[in-house]
Amino acid sequence: MIGAPLLVAVLAVLAACSPRDEDAMGPAQKAGKAMDEAGDKVARELRAPLEKADEAAQRAVERAEEARDRLADRTEEAREKIKDATAEAGRGLEKASAKVGEKVERAGEKMQEAAR
Repeated sequence: MIGAPLLVAVLAVLAACSPRDEDAMGPAQKAGKAMDEAGDKVARELRAPLEKADEAAQRAVERAEEARDRLADRTEEAREKIKDATAEAGRGLEKASAKVGEKVERAGEKMQEAAR
């Protein structure tokens, strides 16, 4: 007795799971299919703008990295120029100090000669 109703239930489940033509689909299946298709369409429509936004963000990151690299190069160039200018100023100061020293020495010699 239990076997016959169980067999009918199993057959009903199997029949519900089997693929059907669209014409043979019931209202719930048609509604489910329509919802699936609508969801797929929305996903496709959203994917393109999201991909564009990702590409734009990637380009912005690349431009920022390029700007950072240029700034680092310019900073290094400025450091080298400052270093060179400081060295040149030091050499000029040494020359000026040497000349002042020579003049002071000559002035001292002249003072000694005048004192004799």
